[in-house]
Amino acid sequence: MSRTALLKRVGSAILRPIPRTTCLSRGNGRPFHVSQNWQTDGVYHELTAMRVRTPWIEAFRKQQEEGIVEAQSTPPATAKKHQTSPKKMSDSYHRIILPLAQDHWLSDNYLNATGHVRLGTLFMDLDALSGIIAYKHTGDHVMTVTAGLDRIVIKNQLTKICDLELSGEVTFATGRSSMEISCQVAKAPEQGAHRTPDDVLLTCTFTMVSLDPNTKKPVAIAPLQIDTAEEQNIYDQGERNYQAKKAMAKVNLRKTTPNDEESDLIHELWLRQLEYHDSSSSTTKPSNVIYMENTRLHSAQIMQPQYRNRHNFMIFGGYLLKQTFELAFSCAASFSHTRPTFISLDPSTFQNPVPVGSVLYLTATVAYTDEPGSSTNDNAAGTNDEETTRVQIRVDSRVRNIEHGETKPTGQFNYTFLVKKDIKVMPRTYSEFMIWVDARRRARQVDASVESVEASRGKEGDQSITE
Repeated sequence: MSRTALLKRVGSAILRPIPRTTCLSRGNGRPFHVSQNWQTDGVYHELTAMRVRTPWIEAFRKQQEEGIVEAQSTPPATAKKHQTSPKKMSDSYHRIILPLAQDHWLSDNYLNATGHVRLGTLFMDLDALSGIIAYKHTGDHVMTVTAGLDRIVIKNQLTKICDLELSGEVTFATGRSSMEISCQVAKAPEQGAHRTPDDVLLTCTFTMVSLDPNTKKPVAIAPLQIDTAEEQNIYDQGERNYQAKKAMAKVNLRKTTPNDEESDLIHELWLRQLEYHDSSSSTTKPSNVIYMENTRLHSAQIMQPQYRNRHNFMIFGGYLLKQTFELAFSCAASFSHTRPTFISLDPSTFQNPVPVGSVLYLTATVAYTDEPGSSTNDNAAGTNDEETTRVQIRVDSRVRNIEHGETKPTGQFNYTFLVKKDIKVMPRTYSEFMIWVDARRRARQVDASVESVEASRGKEGDQSITE
């Protein structure tokens, strides 16, 4: 065969299209397909398949054809009559297993460069899970969105890679438009074994709101039917959480002024920083005190359709949780020059949806610092004898369209970390003082979580591998 003929044969073989069903294999036996499995980074494929039901190109074409700004491909054109008969908690229960110990390729999406489990990816999964649970309770005839994340609390430290069980159910619903969904992440029990409280890694509660898919107005959903004393206790806790949120809303700093104690603290801090700038004073700013304005970190990114929600044209809340958490972690690390330990996410809100194709701006700020479990110390600069400091990071998010002609706030997220360092933050402007006061109030509510983390550290001899 001539050289020219040989090159033609080789070239035609290279250019020949590979059938979609062809499966190639690497040397280690891991198969891969020309058409990759349908999933998004950091979200287990079982959850993704239930969250996103229409390929983006089909949803986009339908939007173009119909000329609708927000085409809804899943709900019917006319909303059906809503089913509001009571439902059991068990009706919405959902459980999945993340086989991280069994599937090392899957763990690629869940581990960082130091081998720690990325909590941000678990937060994405939990939000996707809460969506599945919500629709099991409401049905597909309504549109359900995440209104807020009431709490994420670390219960026990994870010290080795293992299979994880994600589970949850609706735990509070009165028949109005909102519901509380409680979820947890735990070590997956062995075959035939039962999960123990020490196996629980973290717990969280989401607030979901159901809307009419056409009018986007709140609609009534089924209330919960309580059958056992245990369910009654869970429901009562949901009621207390609901009342606590209403009480917090009444004392919001946008509605009320700081109380007398907070006003005195603000004045004290203001006087202290005046001394730092007074050349005639012997008081100098300690090296472990950082001004709040110098702690901020920013990010900006275009929202791509791979992270859309069930309704195709908005970003799903779990992706925002992941992005805000990782920016908050980076902010705490930059502030303390140490590796932070996550304690909790305190009540956080989703104010406005984030459209696909928009630009998301995030700003992380060190809002407050004090010792773990302290209820008296308020940034007494240079007086902390402890080796660890509690650091609260506030992440504010806002969205702009690509032309940057319109800006909307989309949420506020409040993360708390422990750092192995004596370090303090100090506000200087009135806006910063309000951020500090708001964070101080939240810190008073996180004390129990800190004690839980410290207790779990005492039980585990190994270092935590979550981050």
